[in-house]
Amino acid sequence: MANEHILEAEKTDTEFPPLPKVPYHVGIIMDGNGRWAKRRNLPRTMGHRAGAENLRGIIESTVEFGVKILTIYAFSTENWKRPKTEVKGLMSLLHYYFNRELDELLKNGVRVRHLGKMDGIAPRTQKEIRQAVEKTAHNDRLILNVAFNYGGRAEILDAIRQIVAAKIPPEEITEETVNRFLYTAGQPDPDLIIRTSGEFRTSNFLTWQAAYSEYYITPILGPDFNKQAYYQALKDFSQRKRRFGGLDDEEETG
Repeated sequence: MANEHILEAEKTDTEFPPLPKVPYHVGIIMDGNGRWAKRRNLPRTMGHRAGAENLRGIIESTVEFGVKILTIYAFSTENWKRPKTEVKGLMSLLHYYFNRELDELLKNGVRVRHLGKMDGIAPRTQKEIRQAVEKTAHNDRLILNVAFNYGGRAEILDAIRQIVAAKIPPEEITEETVNRFLYTAGQPDPDLIIRTSGEFRTSNFLTWQAAYSEYYITPILGPDFNKQAYYQALKDFSQRKRRFGGLDDEEETG
């Protein structure tokens, strides 16, 4: 689905000149936390913590650059396969993050939304997710989608189950029908998906929604992804011609 929500860029400081357009919705796959830790002879959990601590700067930059929706891939349904100690560390990291950052999110007008399944998540963590969602529900400066215990295929399956339960006749099911039952219901598809660490894999992230997203791959590891790197991703996006399966004007007349 073509996204008609591309924004005119808001003014930034002189270090980051205004761009002709910025994406309305950005998704980020923060990859490379483990490698970041390994290079420093630290445990993988310290890499994940460094990535979480870097999120404050990413959110601040997102607001400054004028992006309206940010989706962060925090924990996938496949991450349960990792060592138990690492999974436990990732779970406690969400507790650490919301306890440390919730007041800041409230102050900055950030609305938190959870994308993913609650099944399997510890009750305490479920409670913290719900509290963050409820406390920030009236904020409207930025929507922060936290994809936690999330998988793109699982999301599509959940949507199918809900459509079946709603007894919608097959001939009436359209793409818009599916969109209404996704975790991101009511939001435009991501215009840009950024992946850190240099590897190009979609990793089951926003599988349905990313059909026509632009991808930007940076070799920078997640904890080192800073404002300058973010700006470069947005600059690259602003120079692309999006076709959504069609042709641009030059190709049609050429």
